[in-house]
Amino acid sequence: MPGHEIVGRVAAVGARVTGFAPGDLVGVGCIVDSCKHCEECAEGLENYCDGMIGTYNFPTPDAPGWTLGGYSQAIVVHQRYALRIRHPEAQLAAVAPLLCAGITTWSPLRHWNAGPGKKVGVVGIGGLGHMGIKLAHALGAHVVAFTTSESKREAAKSLGADEVVVSTDPQQMAAHLKSFDLILNTVAAPHDLDALLVLLKRDGAMTLVGAPASPHPSPNVFNLIMKRRTLAGSMIGGIPQTQEMLDFCAEHGIVSDIELIRAEHINQAYERMLKGDVKYRFVIDNATLAE
Repeated sequence: MPGHEIVGRVAAVGARVTGFAPGDLVGVGCIVDSCKHCEECAEGLENYCDGMIGTYNFPTPDAPGWTLGGYSQAIVVHQRYALRIRHPEAQLAAVAPLLCAGITTWSPLRHWNAGPGKKVGVVGIGGLGHMGIKLAHALGAHVVAFTTSESKREAAKSLGADEVVVSTDPQQMAAHLKSFDLILNTVAAPHDLDALLVLLKRDGAMTLVGAPASPHPSPNVFNLIMKRRTLAGSMIGGIPQTQEMLDFCAEHGIVSDIELIRAEHINQAYERMLKGDVKYRFVIDNATLAE
């Protein structure tokens, strides 16, 4: 059922398709339809459309009644939701996770104007976090990676982090009090948000992109009030912004760090993922489905 980070070649196009031709390298991300006429769709923010249809397991009027995802040999998509890939073909497998992990981190970095002169923290060095570090670095921000594991220090620096903070060390955390413009929190498990909120300067923002199965402990409101800080959330990005991200990554040579697997190895990959044994995304070679 899942599969919402899809890359491949156009096999055929309908008579009214104008933007693509057979043979083009394209991607399909998390969105395959939306209402196309609301305020969000008009602004290219289809990800916030109440009628957005996701690429897998969303209800649809077409048979069989829900979307089936991209773990398949072919998929049919409206041209509005197809994206042009400008990376070299040899990088296609590593481009695929950009369509979720890439845009999920790119969107808040762009919304909160990460770039030169800005200090950006990235909490968690996993599938989302490793892309957040790469993108914030390429945008020209001073990037600080937060991890609970000292063993991830060199990996974070190799991804582009200027500094690495072990968040379980009070002294390392205290050294960064009231200094961040933006903190991108990618952790998908409940944790103490106050320890990070106090690192924001006045008018700084922490945006949550990790989605834990149970709520975070409620933060201390005074940590927000006293410095006019913002605690926010962000969800992927619209189609125009996803294309912007792909073009930026092609220009700067950015891809995800992946491990390519055959379809028959998906169960083993899933078990490894549950143990955190992947740097940082598994990608399935769908050509192996036919075998």
